[in-house]
Amino acid sequence: MADLISLEEAEKLDVEHVHDLYRTYINKSQVRLMTSFGFGRELVDHAEGAYVHTRDGRRILDFTGGVGVLNHGHNHPRILAARQRFQEQRRMEVHKTYFSPYLAALGHNLAAVLPGDLNRSFLPNSGAEAVEGAVKLAYKYHDGKRQTVLRADCSFHGKLLGSGGLTGSAQNTFAFPTIPGIRTFEYGDIASVRKVIEETRGERGRSDVYALLIEPFSASTIRWCSEEFLRELRELCTAEDIVLIFDEIYTGWGKTGSMFHFTRYEGLVPDVVTTSKSFGGGKSSVSAYVAREPVFRKAYDNMADAMMQSTSTTYYGFGEETATAIEAVAVAVEDDYPARARALEAVLRPGLERLRERYPQLISEVRGAGALFGVFLSGGPKVLDLIGKLPAGDLAKDPLIRTKIITAAVIHTLYRKHDVYTYNTLNGRSPLVVSPPLVAEPDDAERFLEALDSTLGEGMNRLLARFVRERVSSW
Repeated sequence: MADLISLEEAEKLDVEHVHDLYRTYINKSQVRLMTSFGFGRELVDHAEGAYVHTRDGRRILDFTGGVGVLNHGHNHPRILAARQRFQEQRRMEVHKTYFSPYLAALGHNLAAVLPGDLNRSFLPNSGAEAVEGAVKLAYKYHDGKRQTVLRADCSFHGKLLGSGGLTGSAQNTFAFPTIPGIRTFEYGDIASVRKVIEETRGERGRSDVYALLIEPFSASTIRWCSEEFLRELRELCTAEDIVLIFDEIYTGWGKTGSMFHFTRYEGLVPDVVTTSKSFGGGKSSVSAYVAREPVFRKAYDNMADAMMQSTSTTYYGFGEETATAIEAVAVAVEDDYPARARALEAVLRPGLERLRERYPQLISEVRGAGALFGVFLSGGPKVLDLIGKLPAGDLAKDPLIRTKIITAAVIHTLYRKHDVYTYNTLNGRSPLVVSPPLVAEPDDAERFLEALDSTLGEGMNRLLARFVRERVSSW
């Protein structure tokens, strides 16, 4: 057997050795892809709050928000203390025949935060598992008598076989097998939903749709549903007895200025809501779907089916994970994370609009809410049009490659010259995403705006020349 790398040795690996190990044991193409876009060339020493500190002494303002995971920022002291308390007391992690006080308390707290009778929780590990568990619940609710599930055309719900099929975004570049009966409607268009439902009616006039899955705010496209659409959707699903599932995996826990995006609309209650990412406080891998009591009881509340709901039961309610989530929820409520998101929005929205007016040839649109905005970039020299003529099989065949390179050039300069970390989505129009953790301060938002202003002030030709010279040449 080969020598094992100890924990102490792993902590001392340099970046080149890490790259070599990734190439040999993880994913060679991942190294090539990430380093081509300017990242992955240094290692992190530690992280705290809204900042990442690299081994070479850089202090990076993290405006990615961990792609939804870091509402609490890096290593929130209350989250660390909760985990340390669990470990020091040698609490038990697994065994389903011992009931968990942490799981019980977390179920109570989720019901206390969510509106209406959303009060029955199941807690797997990942957002994709929560989505699949919610859809499975809806199928069981109808006793398997309905065979169609609806998803939006721009949806992103995960990358497992089931959740991947329920993802309608451009991120699906390979056709894996998935669950049957998936139909697509146009995001935000109630007429499109009605049309698909009508197309599924059987001979007796009953709809064949058992579930409709939607993100009230689509974080990957920076689009959101109107209140009118969501209320009409609720009425339609009630009338047709379709289980309505809201995916708030990214936008939960204050991100867009309300505790969940849909909770800004009084009285609007889905049948099931899914959550993950910041639910674990940036430290634990935990998710949940929370169902209305009548839906849950009809599906699973009997002795024969009581254990059927699980997507993966070995780590269900994993002790330290649920203890961490209890504290994460408490911090989000007690520190009023929705208000913190609105305070960041009060700086970001006018600041980004000023930049759009200052650089109309570079910024085509700004949109978002709370601490989640998209900056849609445009422009660039005509030479970029030649990218689409590169040989088949290259990245050039991506229809959004021009936009992605322009956005990547801005992200690259923000990171290399200004120590500001941002990202762009792979879905929709691929905007630069502004997604600070909710522990960031208004001064951090001002720093980001100054860095973006300075970056755009260089002009797109210079940004692209630097990016191509330093990064794309390694393709």
